[in-house]
Amino acid sequence: MALPAIDAADELETMLNRPSERTPKAKVVRLGGREIVAEGLRLGFWADVSHRCMTASLPAFVGGAALVFLTFNAVFAVFYWLGDHPVANVPGGAYIDYFYFSIETLSTAGYGDMHPQTHYGHLVATVELFTGIFSMSLMTGLIFARFSRPSARLLFANNPVISSHQGSPTLMVRFVNERHNIIGNATARVWMFRNVVTAEGRTIRTFYELKLLKNENPALALSWTLFHVLDKDSPLFGLTAEDLDAANASFVVVVSGYDVVAAQTVHARKSYEHPDIRFGHRYVDVLSVAEDGRVKIDYARFHETFEG
Repeated sequence: MALPAIDAADELETMLNRPSERTPKAKVVRLGGREIVAEGLRLGFWADVSHRCMTASLPAFVGGAALVFLTFNAVFAVFYWLGDHPVANVPGGAYIDYFYFSIETLSTAGYGDMHPQTHYGHLVATVELFTGIFSMSLMTGLIFARFSRPSARLLFANNPVISSHQGSPTLMVRFVNERHNIIGNATARVWMFRNVVTAEGRTIRTFYELKLLKNENPALALSWTLFHVLDKDSPLFGLTAEDLDAANASFVVVVSGYDVVAAQTVHARKSYEHPDIRFGHRYVDVLSVAEDGRVKIDYARFHETFEG
């Protein structure tokens, strides 16, 4: 299966024949380890706000939630402030006091020193309470979704290596379970993406699955190294570093399994670019046996490789 690439000539012709309209601004997005410039897509902020909340960084998520909370309270404080003493025990009718009362109402705290005393005040408080219940429910759901998402916490080596294994050149990728728990029925798949020129002279992005010697692990607890033999059936057979560079090759490792502690299926993904591959290198052995017979793993040397 192949993913079509953008042909420059076709794209230019499409832009010239497009009806005159306001062109959406280009947007830079990250896809794996690459930056993609997306153009011509009109997607408003609120069109996919749940996805934005799930993918935003934690500081951005917390800061955005705080900004929305303060904005809601500032708006409702204006409505209270415009009324004729709608809230009791507000000294001098200062806006800041209405703002504090709005926070108490929206958060359903209700300390009791200030309370609505007119029909107008009760009406605004009713609308604010409904808004508060609705917004708090949404926020609770988003926070739960963010912090309850299962993650595998796998640490992948910085560089894949290609060297001899069992007498054959082999691509190797190493990763380790940082939690030291059991991931049962773990499965791994490795994909290669590369540019291919068709008979018509068009460049397309094609992907191939790299067959592994073992792609299943009944109990992933420590380290696991994946092996792909570069035989005649391999998409990497006979390719050099220069060939990978010319094809703009990249690699993706996908691991999934059942976390017995969280009782959930977890996934992990790591992408590599062709310059990351180290030809003629091996991984430094990080597993050893201590004097007392216990297995010892040295994470300080996990990413190290050596020629050999």
